[in-house]
Amino acid sequence: MALRSIVLEGDSVLHKTCRPVTKFDDRLAQLLDDMRETLSEADGVGLAAPQVGVLRRAVVVLETNVPEGEEPYIIELVNPEVVACEGGQEGPEGCLSVPGRFGLVRRPMDVTVRAQDRHGNEFEVKGHELTARCFCHEIDHLNGIVFTEIASRMLTDEELESGSWQDEAEEE
Repeated sequence: MALRSIVLEGDSVLHKTCRPVTKFDDRLAQLLDDMRETLSEADGVGLAAPQVGVLRRAVVVLETNVPEGEEPYIIELVNPEVVACEGGQEGPEGCLSVPGRFGLVRRPMDVTVRAQDRHGNEFEVKGHELTARCFCHEIDHLNGIVFTEIASRMLTDEELESGSWQDEAEEE
């Protein structure tokens, strides 16, 4: 495994549509392993292949909705697509490619994603709250969309720290 550099806002690769993964080989496994290590080192909850400069439809997401006493774990999604959404949530969202900036983004509360694993086997996975938000955020990256483009507005450091954005979200 190796750490990869995270592409930052302003790089055109973040606005390109990724191609589907068609080869499930050692190269894909290396990419996913590197993305896992990079995500862990960056202390993030999700990372998409274009964020490490690779225009392929692959993401890794940290599942934090685990029973007490269990460790969060990483979900690998190759060629993911959202197949069902329920409910809604609006809250602050950030991105490893846009360090230090957060914006209010509306996302589904629950999301079902169909994807393939590193061997090409299809599966479905459900995400709730933060995991649902992360699935949507990372899949947006695969389609060339950065959260700053869909945020209702960007938050100041003071709003983020005080939680005053919550009053606004509750009014909707």
